Amino acid sequence: MNNKLIKKLDILLSKHKTISGQLEDESVYQDHELLKKLNKEFAKIDPIVNKYNEYKDLINNIEESKSFLTDKEFRMIAEEDIEKNTAKTIILEGYFENELVDKDPNDTKDIFLEIRAGTGGDEAAIFSGDLFKMYSKYAEKNSWEIELLNVTESDHGGYKELILKVTGTDVYGQLKFESGTHRVQRVPNTETQGRIHTSASTVAVLPAVDEIDQIAINPSDLRIDTYRASGAGGQHINKTDSAVRITHVPSGTVSECQDGRSQHKNKAQAMSMLYSRLLMHEQEQRKKDTAEERKNLIGSGDRSERIRTYNFPQGRITDHRINLTLYKLDQILEGNIEPLIDELKKASLS
Repeated sequence: MNNKLIKKLDILLSKHKTISGQLEDESVYQDHELLKKLNKEFAKIDPIVNKYNEYKDLINNIEESKSFLTDKEFRMIAEEDIEKNTAKTIILEGYFENELVDKDPNDTKDIFLEIRAGTGGDEAAIFSGDLFKMYSKYAEKNSWEIELLNVTESDHGGYKELILKVTGTDVYGQLKFESGTHRVQRVPNTETQGRIHTSASTVAVLPAVDEIDQIAINPSDLRIDTYRASGAGGQHINKTDSAVRITHVPSGTVSECQDGRSQHKNKAQAMSMLYSRLLMHEQEQRKKDTAEERKNLIGSGDRSERIRTYNFPQGRITDHRINLTLYKLDQILEGNIEPLIDELKKASLS
């Protein structure tokens, strides 16, 4: 089990012992507010501590069973006990991770997902399309809905930019660690010498703001422009001046939407994105010193800045933040990104 998690559990165990002692002190019962507080805290941690004690007993039993592995008479029984108790510890470890991970207030929110081609020209744009496909398939598995808000297609396939709104259950909590520069290494179709090229795309995950009064915006600080939707143009692109770009002048923050519906709809979506950007910036400033690992580090899109590398010749994907390498590139690109997400969640325990 994660050392950080064990440390948290040991602290809870010590706290549980302290509160138990306080609740045995008759003088505490004279202070009703203190008694209420202690009982509430005890009720919260008691189930976790009980399961931790159970977990430690299982570990001891496993170690004891291992001592019988060299005994021919008891070897089979010992192996069965080890297998059975190990399965129980795995279930308990999942319980501890779920109970003790620090909850992000944005985890339950929907998101705006932005994918942009970085260094690498056409190859970066094609890779942006691969990432879009990967996240779309993952969203489909989770029964999430995707709405295209802004699409700028590349002249030779792929996308220079994609902005989506993803709605569903715990979307931000599942995808928040995807923000950053994603690097791809592969041989382009146009490469005649078989040389591997390196390109990059950036991903940004922003929680959608539920109530716009969470952050104050002075209407006079906004510049709203309408324009004709651009891009190679699929059926979703409207040729009228319905696209909307909103600029928050004091911060220089820009949001835009050209999903091909009415100007009113595009303006509403662009405003929602603007609130999300400004709120995220404000939240990141507050937690900058205490939760650095949760910062939305998007980077410039340069190849040297990366959170993850997708190596096609070797079928390998590496997340550099947690030094995790998987030889499951094809499966990952088909939307099976759970192995990455689960490990990133574990590593975020502080």
